[in-house]
Amino acid sequence: MESESASAHLHDAQQQEALVNTAQLATYLENVPELRPSLPIRAIERLGQGQSNLTFRIVMTGQTVILRCPPPGPLPPSAHDVLREFRVLSALIHSAVPVPRPIVACSDLAIIGVPFYLMETLAGDAIRGVLPPALAAAPIEARHTVGEQVVDALAALHTTDPAAVGLANLGKPSGYLARQLRRWKEQLNYARTRPVPDLDRVTTWLEHNLPADTGRPVIVHGDYKLDNVIFSQDPQPRLLGVVDWELATLGDPLADLGWLLAFWREANDPAPELKILSRITEMPGFPTRAELANIYAERTGLTLPDLRYYIVFAMWKMAIVLEGHWARHVRGTAAGFDFSYLETAGPAYAASIRRMAEQ
Repeated sequence: MESESASAHLHDAQQQEALVNTAQLATYLENVPELRPSLPIRAIERLGQGQSNLTFRIVMTGQTVILRCPPPGPLPPSAHDVLREFRVLSALIHSAVPVPRPIVACSDLAIIGVPFYLMETLAGDAIRGVLPPALAAAPIEARHTVGEQVVDALAALHTTDPAAVGLANLGKPSGYLARQLRRWKEQLNYARTRPVPDLDRVTTWLEHNLPADTGRPVIVHGDYKLDNVIFSQDPQPRLLGVVDWELATLGDPLADLGWLLAFWREANDPAPELKILSRITEMPGFPTRAELANIYAERTGLTLPDLRYYIVFAMWKMAIVLEGHWARHVRGTAAGFDFSYLETAGPAYAASIRRMAEQ
């Protein structure tokens, strides 16, 4: 058993060294004044099983930082833009939106083979499949505050003036949903390795039911959900920062809200088709989707329409992401991820989205 454990540890280390070359990264960090005194690098640890941009903990003698980079393999055009993430973080660090402090970005492919950036480490973690021990032991009301803080941070983002933080040109000022539909249709076509009739029907439904622009564009995160916010590991958890900004742009705030609600599960929801979906918010104490929407409306002053379009829109985008993962699996570029479950789970999820759209 010990030999198996040692072998697995060696395999993980070899995989991570293949993704982030320690020696080359250390040479680069010698030219970063803030980080040079903390060298040498003691360890590089992969964080989570994120299947978009990759996240690594860089443990040095003097401090620990976080590295973000794209996954290996052929990628869709404009996807996995970590330098865009760095720009957004650099702007929002001066706003009311809680984000980790960015340190340095590198576009030189000679360092680790892909662009990357480094940011500070937050003293907490995302809440995913299991409640952190401190929160599990806390009064049940603490779970409700988690939902409130998630919405508070989203409201802070959507009420931040893009021009005031230097992001007025982050995206076009109008036509966000129409552009998103075109872009994600292109992503679906890029990933298409099998028939996806349910996704094609949802695409048509989204095009035929496209809402009008809601008014002044705001900064949108693009992937705003519970496991993209970092909480302190206290009995009364505090939201320390919002992460994973690769899809940020200017657009319709309700698209962010719809994304949050689409993956915020409730106790009476049917079992999810996707094993990657967290079921943590099904537990007693977490607010419902309706409660989150009401809190958001109160914080932003917006009058909310029926949000079904935005929830379907979010699920459709997730399904396209998953088709991209399936394509990587089929093409042999999944870099050790096991996406075989998507053979049946992907079509089942797409069918559930179609039913929601056409109900």
